[in-house]
Amino acid sequence: MNRFRIPITVIVALSASLLVVSFSSSVSPSHVKEAGGPAADNDEYLEAAVQRESSPSLSQAAKRNSLLRTDLKWGFGSKQQRGWYLYTPLISRLIDTRHSPASNGFAAAVARWQKKSGLPPSGVLDDQTLYKMIAEWQGKRIKDRTPALPGQLFTAPIADFYDPTREEELLKVERSTYAAYRRLVAAAIAERSLGLARGAKKGELAHGEKYLKIISSLRTREYQEKLRRESPNSGSAGLAVNSPHFTGRALDLYVGGEPVDTLDSNRAVQVQTRVYLWLVRNAERFGFRPYFYEPWHWEYVGEKC
Repeated sequence: MNRFRIPITVIVALSASLLVVSFSSSVSPSHVKEAGGPAADNDEYLEAAVQRESSPSLSQAAKRNSLLRTDLKWGFGSKQQRGWYLYTPLISRLIDTRHSPASNGFAAAVARWQKKSGLPPSGVLDDQTLYKMIAEWQGKRIKDRTPALPGQLFTAPIADFYDPTREEELLKVERSTYAAYRRLVAAAIAERSLGLARGAKKGELAHGEKYLKIISSLRTREYQEKLRRESPNSGSAGLAVNSPHFTGRALDLYVGGEPVDTLDSNRAVQVQTRVYLWLVRNAERFGFRPYFYEPWHWEYVGEKC
């Protein structure tokens, strides 16, 4: 009888091998959902499931994302871009995850979004996926850029502006946009973790507070052309020929760093501020959508959410 006894180490090894579940090269949340039911929609559940399965494909995707985050070569306008690290907050919001870009959980969330968007669900945030994301962000911006009529405009108090010496003609905002801006500011002030200085009146920023003050609102075609002449190298990504600022529904808000400097080093500072991260998560509630390339630029499209 002893000669037929199987060593315990062999039994353990055989049992472990039976528990291995291989993922396909194109991972999607449906693989997890079938086993986990509705809870699989939750990022924490998905990450736990991924770790249990020790998916080689997701691990590889995570490693690839860690590199592409800073090294991916792509283009926007006439400018060569490198990496997508500047857009991590917007990307995380879009794919609904709080996992770090180098994690399996982030790769799983990318795969889920890719599948929903008609892309191969590889979990790798490559140039094809990034362009698809940009198209979605851009598609939610103001489409009708007809210049605002005088009756649609409101002259906002100078206290709402970043520059206390700004000319009165440059204080105009489309009325519903300004009302939404005031609601957004009040909500941000109420969020104590942001540490915004409060003014004498409820829902107002203190005179010395810079964050969320308006840098620029309505800009007429004539004024925009003047800016283009003064900054001939700004390009289409800087001062648009057909600017949403013509409508009075686009607001440049102070979110940190140099107010409207598009240098990567400056934007890297801006996208990490508490105010910017709050806007990414909450501005949509008040009808504002971002211009992904400029952290300070937000457009009022209406409170449809």
